[in-house]
Amino acid sequence: MYDSRLDQLARQLATYSLRIKKGEKVLIDLYDTPSEMGVAMIRAVRAVGGVPFVNVLDGRIGRELQMHASEAQYEGVASTMMHQMEQMDAYIAFRGSANITESSDVPADRMKLVMSKLRPVLNHRVNKTKWCVLRFPNASMAQLASMSTEAFEDFYFRVCLLDYAALAPAMKALEKMMNKANQVLIIGPGTDLRFSLKGLKSIACGGQNNIPDGECFSSPVKNSVEGVISYNAPTIYQGIAFDNIKLEFSKGRIVKATANNTEALNRILDADEGARYIGEFAIGFNREVLHPMRDILFDEKIAGSFHFTPGQAYEGVADNGNRSQVHWDMVCIQRPDYGGGEIYFDGQLIRKDGQFLAPELKPLNWPAPKRSK
Repeated sequence: MYDSRLDQLARQLATYSLRIKKGEKVLIDLYDTPSEMGVAMIRAVRAVGGVPFVNVLDGRIGRELQMHASEAQYEGVASTMMHQMEQMDAYIAFRGSANITESSDVPADRMKLVMSKLRPVLNHRVNKTKWCVLRFPNASMAQLASMSTEAFEDFYFRVCLLDYAALAPAMKALEKMMNKANQVLIIGPGTDLRFSLKGLKSIACGGQNNIPDGECFSSPVKNSVEGVISYNAPTIYQGIAFDNIKLEFSKGRIVKATANNTEALNRILDADEGARYIGEFAIGFNREVLHPMRDILFDEKIAGSFHFTPGQAYEGVADNGNRSQVHWDMVCIQRPDYGGGEIYFDGQLIRKDGQFLAPELKPLNWPAPKRSK
């Protein structure tokens, strides 16, 4: 049976997230995503006067291409992708991720080559188009979330169809507070972290670029980061699962990194010089997302969390100048059920155990208000 929530999601993406205008060209990438979602998105784009273009992509085919990637091959791939992207006004990607570890056995040097060649395409998409990226629910994701497939689908649509516009005033208040902040202190179990935000812009995100959404991000002054951070959310990067990541900093640089797979962690952080510096600091506050599932589009929005990201800064946006082929959103949850913690701006306690203290920020706190029946 066709699920009408696909049409509802497609409409929200076309009208609210991307705000497609008449005549705008929209590229739709479908990664391991059923045709029903593609059809719904094409129709939603056409309904507002946009011109849809579609790429259909497959995780296993992508892995096979990456396994023996060559310079000439991926220079050609990147050139073709860039030519297409330069024609577009907007971009949307659905990523089904039937197997999130599909690329885990791609040789490290081949993955580094692929990432480096495709980085300019990603930068153009982020900086030159309206864009939105989201997952598509499947049994694999439900398993990671420890849910039945049906329960996860209900959760997915509840989170993705959240009334983000209603949270806009509180999000803007947090953005304003972060823009004024100079020194940041974050403490918690295994974490004593200090850095500066001085002179760097902060941006509140409410459903325009990521679905699900619910974060306010900035970037630390590159050389200002000092101390240690222990991440308590499991993560996955380049198809490899990581737990219990701990990073130590001196003058902004990661000088020690450990995890359940310390060797692989350091191999990624040694991809280039910028991978050992932080490109993003963000506070997550989606009240519907409470627990990690090794999917960063969900995990980085967890209520009461923050993420501190080794690698590339968002060029031209919240930009501390750090450049890298890596951008790895690592998450720490500070609610009491994850050990608690505190965030201070210029000596003032802003959030304690995952709850904002300022009245104007309290609409961002969890739990979510009960829904009327």
